Amino acid sequence: MKELNGLTDEELAILYVKGNNKAFDILLARTQNKLFAYIMFMVHDQSVADDIFQETFIKVITKLHAGEYATTGKFLGWCMRIAHNVVMDWYRDRKTEHIVDAPVDNDLCSIRTAEMIEDNIESLTVKRQIREDVCRMMNMLPVPQREVVYMRFYQRLSFKEIADMTNVSINTSLGRMHYAIINLRRMAKEHNVQLQAE
Repeated sequence: MKELNGLTDEELAILYVKGNNKAFDILLARTQNKLFAYIMFMVHDQSVADDIFQETFIKVITKLHAGEYATTGKFLGWCMRIAHNVVMDWYRDRKTEHIVDAPVDNDLCSIRTAEMIEDNIESLTVKRQIREDVCRMMNMLPVPQREVVYMRFYQRLSFKEIADMTNVSINTSLGRMHYAIINLRRMAKEHNVQLQAE
């Protein structure tokens, strides 16, 4: 038998259901950073994200033991779908339609790329301003649009994966992206924001 670290997530999930707790520890280590980053992006609050993360994994464990996980899909995608549902429940419980203001240290606003490091200081300043403007505008999008933009551009998921994780059709995912882009362009025009370096 392969060493546990060499197993796929799906194989580890099966082993965990059969009673191997070390398999779950490895699954948790593999998925927790991406899952938490997604949750944090959606709720913008560390303590709420911690609670939702814990609730998500309680549901993951419960569903695994109830036999609700089919090994035909990606384990992380399945967990993301559960997290999405928990986040949406949290929003529904709050009974609000407005977007929560993002804190100044929002993770998306600190994303850096290798090209930026090599650029001169003027270019760095322009790119940083563009990033901050885009972050600010993204945080003003409705939650479903913000979510699809995050999953597509920051997690590099396909529209099929996004549709599966959010329990909507591919057309709905594409539509949300379309409206997100329209809204971002409108906001950029209204606020005279330049979205690319010259």
